[in-house]
Amino acid sequence: MAFFPANATYPSILGEMYSAAFTAPAFNWLCSPACTELETIVLDWLCNLLHLPASYLSTSATGGGGVIQGSASEAIVTVMIAAREQFIRRHCRLSVKNKLSQTASEVEAEDGEWRLRTRLVALGSEMSHSSTQKAAMIAGVHYESIPVDVTDEFALTGRGLTEALQDLTRRGWAPFYLTVTLGTTSTCAVDHFKEIAEVKTQFPNVWIHVDAAYAGAALLLEEYHELTNGFEAFDSFDVNMHKWLLTNFDASCLFLPCREPLISALTITPSYLQNNYSSSGLVTDYRDWQIPLGRRFRALKIWFVLRSYGVNGMKDHVKRHIGLGNRFTNWVKYEGSDLFELVAPPRFALTVLRVKLPKEKREKTTAPLGTSKAGTTETKVDEGLASNDVFPLPNGADKGPHTDMLTRANAVTKEVYESINASGDIFLTSTMIKDCYAIRVVGANEQTDEQHLRKAFEILAGTTKEILRKLERQAEPE
Repeated sequence: MAFFPANATYPSILGEMYSAAFTAPAFNWLCSPACTELETIVLDWLCNLLHLPASYLSTSATGGGGVIQGSASEAIVTVMIAAREQFIRRHCRLSVKNKLSQTASEVEAEDGEWRLRTRLVALGSEMSHSSTQKAAMIAGVHYESIPVDVTDEFALTGRGLTEALQDLTRRGWAPFYLTVTLGTTSTCAVDHFKEIAEVKTQFPNVWIHVDAAYAGAALLLEEYHELTNGFEAFDSFDVNMHKWLLTNFDASCLFLPCREPLISALTITPSYLQNNYSSSGLVTDYRDWQIPLGRRFRALKIWFVLRSYGVNGMKDHVKRHIGLGNRFTNWVKYEGSDLFELVAPPRFALTVLRVKLPKEKREKTTAPLGTSKAGTTETKVDEGLASNDVFPLPNGADKGPHTDMLTRANAVTKEVYESINASGDIFLTSTMIKDCYAIRVVGANEQTDEQHLRKAFEILAGTTKEILRKLERQAEPE
């Protein structure tokens, strides 16, 4: 219940065992044709199951396709390198055409390229996973975080992105890459994809990557298909089957509507890797889709899982966990209404809460029924998509009683969190959201059932009551 799940199921374990027995190096089609072909097939299956645009299929006219990476972090590093090289190639071609004479020396051109590299900026929202910032460090580019607001349910909006891009451009930077998120780590926020896709038309050279590592699994369900609106304009999408889709680590599935930028950035073909099959252009060499050369036969365990559970089995798996998460949220809202406050709308089996202090004066925001900033049309907590009772977090600049109240609530919430983890009965995680200390509870592990979540709620409520009683006793005059 602490982290997003890392599943291991019997079919995936069997697939892993068989994969280990094959000892396939799998770096190109020639040495491991079955490994290569199966990976292409199962990723096309998954692409269709997740309702991704047809351009992400290996058979698309745009030259799309998928590749299995080790993790979502690895996928981000990989596509950021592709984005960097594509941006530089496009910029240099434009410079030669519009600014430099055709007789410009190679030295001048190279100097111009290196000057451009010093101005490159990768972007993510302040709720983006830290892997984007780490990828920027590895790629040798600057990183900029775009603020988000509680009124947008902590999602990146088209307005916020436009302002950031215009500001960076005005200051002389060259934004070339953006991570948008379907299910942020802290709150499972969903960025406003349709708005961001419109911004892409104004900044076509910015590579947009969708990080759907955990919550992308929910795209199996028809009620979430509309979240993919706008994906046609984006450059890559990644989901971890080893999180919520019954497959053991590592199985991070990266899709692109056009493989050429990735291959161009990563292809090096020494003499010992040259062969007629690769030269023909009729086969896929996945070594050109990743940073390492060798790779494991990871497609086999995905095939085992998909064939064992089937489409309906995997849908039921995800739907059951969303239902369990909704149940936990309702306990917090109703049975724990005097103890807890929701910090963000509950989504995808994740509940984020903080301790409510006694006699705490608070405000409420009400999302209008029938609308949701999560990209859906339902606001009932019972459906797990949004909430009408979200605590309006103050900006860091706010002073006075409100800030003092938040500071005290943070201290109590942290004490509850640390006491629970120290007890060893259950393990939870915490997060900071706009200066608010919060506790995260995830109910998406395969073996999790209602009794586990009920026990977690009772421990959470019992510990909170005990700590609040202690504080009341300390506050009593002697």
